[in-house]
Amino acid sequence: MKATIAQKSPISAELEKGKTYYWCSCGQSKKQPFCDGSHKTTSFTPMAYTATKTGTAWLCACKQTSSPPLCDGSHKKL
Repeated sequence: MKATIAQKSPISAELEKGKTYYWCSCGQSKKQPFCDGSHKTTSFTPMAYTATKTGTAWLCACKQTSSPPLCDGSHKKL
């Protein structure tokens, strides 16, 4: 099963160093790029990500990145 493409561009998020965030891997969350529990009807689970620095991060919303949860530009090929 492939993840739903939430959008074909990354989402900027302000992250805090040391804080853990739960990135939506299924693409169905209404709180993109973060999990809202929508995966419960799928085989997907959210990905825990602990920020390594405070500041803006570009998180993948197409769910095709090879470096989740960070955008790697995969959306440009969709």
